[in-house]
Amino acid sequence: MADTTNFRNGYTILIEGAIFQIVEFQHVKPGKGGAFVRTRLKNMHTGAVLDRTFRSGDKVEEVRVEKRDMQYLYAEGDVYHFMDNETYEQITVDRGTVGDGANLLKENENVGVLMALEKPIGVELPNFVILRVVQTDPGFKGDTANGAVKPATVETGATVNVPLFVNQDDLLRIDTRTGDYVERA
Repeated sequence: MADTTNFRNGYTILIEGAIFQIVEFQHVKPGKGGAFVRTRLKNMHTGAVLDRTFRSGDKVEEVRVEKRDMQYLYAEGDVYHFMDNETYEQITVDRGTVGDGANLLKENENVGVLMALEKPIGVELPNFVILRVVQTDPGFKGDTANGAVKPATVETGATVNVPLFVNQDDLLRIDTRTGDYVERA
């Protein structure tokens, strides 16, 4: 058991059987009455964010989160299959748990799977991935207004805005945190 003095951004707790991560918190000590802590919590299963207030000193159940290195194998509909690099055990993770980076996952890519209570609660992609452009329109000479971009579809099916000079079959470095083009690889 932990209490509100342990709260920090990224701290994971169990509330009513659901795992929540603290997105932000604020300790408030009013002039009159007891101190309290305002928190913004993210449900690690559904992604829903809620605001909750705790009295100072309230006890909460801490959840230990473990990051395991796993290899992404393949997807079947909205279910993604991963293999533990040490034990070779395979697990399945639904699309909601994988998050927005799901469309940047490339088969055989190593990722970090966050486990809590022996269940996957999130997937951490590497900060950058290198993907091949499978389809993009050609850039036209003279069409060079500053910051001009065009859409490009990469091998995972994601669409990324790229500069006009990028062509089909180019390798791109893409930031998985934002989904933005960084440079040609």
